[in-house]
Formats: sequence, C-alpha cells, structure tokens
Amino acid sequence: MRASIINTFGSADVISEADIPSRSIAADEASVRVEAVGLNPLDLKIMSGVMQQVFPIEFPYVPGTDFSGVVTAVGDAVTGLRPGDRVVGRAAPTAGGAIAQHLAIAAGDLSVIPQQMSFEQAAALPTAFGTAWQSLFDAGGLQRDERVLIHAAAGGVGLMAVQLARQAGAHVVATASARNHDLLKSLGAHEVIDYRVEDFTQARDIDLVLDTVGGETLEKSWSVLRTGGRIASIAEFGIEPRNGNGGQFVFFAEAKQYLPDAIRLFEAGQLQIVIDGIYAQDETRAAFEKLATGHARGKIVVRLNSGHTARVDAIA
Repeated sequence: MRASIINTFGSADVISEADIPSRSIAADEASVRVEAVGLNPLDLKIMSGVMQQVFPIEFPYVPGTDFSGVVTAVGDAVTGLRPGDRVVGRAAPTAGGAIAQHLAIAAGDLSVIPQQMSFEQAAALPTAFGTAWQSLFDAGGLQRDERVLIHAAAGGVGLMAVQLARQAGAHVVATASARNHDLLKSLGAHEVIDYRVEDFTQARDIDLVLDTVGGETLEKSWSVLRTGGRIASIAEFGIEPRNGNGGQFVFFAEAKQYLPDAIRLFEAGQLQIVIDGIYAQDETRAAFEKLATGHARGKIVVRLNSGHTARVDAIA
C-alpha cells in the first residue's frame, strides 16, 4: 500500500512516499481503508524528534493519528462493526500510521459516523474536539456564566473550544487575527481581541484561560484571572498553580470517549467543522508545511484513496 513515511527526524522535508506492506489484523482489530487524515501540531513535534521521550517512534514511521475511512475487515472477536461502516478514530501517536491507504487498529477505538458527515469533517474531529472538551470541562471545570479566554481561537482546538464554551453558557473571549473575527463571532465568541495590535490583558475577571500558545502568552495570562481563576494549558508542560490560581497541563491521551459527543453535536447542527485546506496524499509535505506556519484556520486535511481534492478555506 502507498504511505507517507519518514526515515529520520526533521521537518516536512523528510517526508517521502513509499509502498509498504499492510499489517494483518488481530482478533480485536479492524482494517480501515483510510479516506482522510486530520493533521495536528503533535504530528510535527513527533517528526522533529522533540517528543521522542514521551512518544518514542521507530523508523520507518508513518505520520498521522486522526483519520476517517471505511472498514474493510474485522477480527473474529469484533462486534458492533462490519465491513462497509464509515468510521473515525485516532491512532496512538507512537504507532502513527494514518497517512497510508490502510490502517489496522483496535475496533474499540473506532466510532461510526453518519452519512451526512464527510470523511474530511470526520478526520478533523478527534484531537481538536477531544482536546477542547478535556481542557474546558475535565481540566478547566468551566461552568455556566463564567468568563473564558481562548487563545489562538481560530486554530483547530480553539474553534472547537469557542463553540463548546458558548453552548455551555460561558462568556467567550477569544484572541485571533482580524481576518478571523467574523468567523469566531459567528461560532459564538462574545468578544474577539486582535492579538497583533491589541493587548489581550485588557480582558479582566477571567475564570478560565485556555492556553494553546505557551511562552509569553501564558505568562501574561495570569494577570487576567480573577481570584481563584485557573489556566488549562496544552502548550506548557511545566505549568503550576500561582498565587492561589490554578494551572494545569492538559495531556490529551485518547479520543474515543469524546467522539460520540462530537458526532451527536454535529448531527444536531450544533458543531461546525472548519477546514483550512484539503491536500492529496502526494501533497503531504505541503500540508505539513502549511500546518507549520501556525496560521491555519481550523484543520488541515490530507485526502487519500480518491485522488486530488481541491483546497478549501471554509466551514465544511
């Protein structure tokens, strides 16, 4: 099968295309014909080698964790799935394997998607939705009528977080460049701050900050918290509580517990999935280069098994 692989650590330029053998499935696994892959910043970090102590990989390594596709076979012990089912899932980062024509994965890690959800939309969900939910509610404890500040709100996690926080009854303050303000307001943000020309510390009495940036942005975020406020960071592993305010690093481990909620909200028309661009498999390098700019609006998706797909910049 055709796959995108890396044989050494580096940036997008270490990616090449190769024919590799498909793996046989175990009794509790399913084989999926991969149709689309949603790229994540973690993919770039794994390829660079900086995550090797946390997520050790072996070469050759097939990048990609978030995927959608069609079940082609199931193991003898699998119930609830059958060939032909349209599914979404997330592979373990150490295993990767998504940017390949077929993927063998535990059947329990798959969720069936509705017909009205495209493969591209499904592939954009697992990490972005799950991280947003975990940050806001599991780690952040967001409650109705609280004020939440979401940094880099036009990114994959940020756009999910804006919608989830608004639906939870929170007052949503977002940071983003000016070109994304209308989009964020349409998805539920009450206030949007242009971080390029405005100081986001003008926001006050914030109950929860969702930090997706780290560094100076995280450091300045402490000043906007009300007494007893908290920060949930997906960018700064070493964050600690400060001056009576909470600080917690959000380590996203698996998507399967969050996917049913994502699918339910989508079916109810309560979740918009924003896709910045769709790339063909032979454009995987270009897709990662776009992701590496840090300025994608929503998700970058690689489309497999169906040839070249036009780029988009829209709510999908």
